[in-house]
Amino acid sequence: MSDAAAPTQAPAKFKFPRRPRPRDTRLTGPRNLVILGTALTAYVGISWLSLQGVDLSTLRFEFDPSALITGTLALQIHVTSAVATFAIGLFLLSGLPKGTRVHKRLGWSWVVFMALTAISSFFLVGLNGNHMSWIHGLSAWTVIILPFAVAAARRHDVKAHAKHMRGMFLGGMLIAGLFSFLPGRIMWSMFFTI
Repeated sequence: MSDAAAPTQAPAKFKFPRRPRPRDTRLTGPRNLVILGTALTAYVGISWLSLQGVDLSTLRFEFDPSALITGTLALQIHVTSAVATFAIGLFLLSGLPKGTRVHKRLGWSWVVFMALTAISSFFLVGLNGNHMSWIHGLSAWTVIILPFAVAAARRHDVKAHAKHMRGMFLGGMLIAGLFSFLPGRIMWSMFFTI
């Protein structure tokens, strides 16, 4: 053994691993605004193409619910539950304190109405002839994601719950709802006449 002491090294500083920055899950977050802007641009373009050759001077707003009243039960369930889902969703996203009894009860109502909206849409065709369209893909996505959003809330994973719920509101209510107002569709004919 030698009497010379081995040089001592300073202990290495522990560095916490950098966590990835969480995605912005606000409805008005940059990513969601890009998605909504793209959908709105597509809607305007498709509507413009659909209305080519139509005298737009005769276009006027006129509420006529006869198409809904005489429509199928699936259509009536779909529209009623979609309106309820939209109203409850706006209220929940408007700043209501999260985790409260009111939030939970309205949230369960939103889940039920959203499920009804998505499931009833599978009985409605017409955008693509007598076949399902890409909007039904949003409905399938909603039926799959809805249980994950509820499970996230039950295990208190607030970020995942908020991400799923806001995503369903954006895709399932705002974007699909927007495209339900394309010229020639039932919702268009309820509000506009040419």
